[in-house]
Amino acid sequence: MKSILVELDEPTHAALNHIAPAAKRLRAQFIREAIRKAIREAEYEQIRQAYLAQPDSEAEADDWSTAEEYKP
Repeated sequence: MKSILVELDEPTHAALNHIAPAAKRLRAQFIREAIRKAIREAEYEQIRQAYLAQPDSEAEADDWSTAEEYKP
């Protein structure tokens, strides 16, 4: 696992300590999850922008009226 040094201003550091105290080893987990969430949101936004830039036409849209039942 890689390590990254991040500098925080005092209010952000205090808020982080309140939510995820270092003594309980929750801080690193909290930060990792926040980064993963931000990455997912950025990827979803890229996909959304791509669809907005080139939307499906009605002819290209999927026709779900005859969809088969999913059977795992």
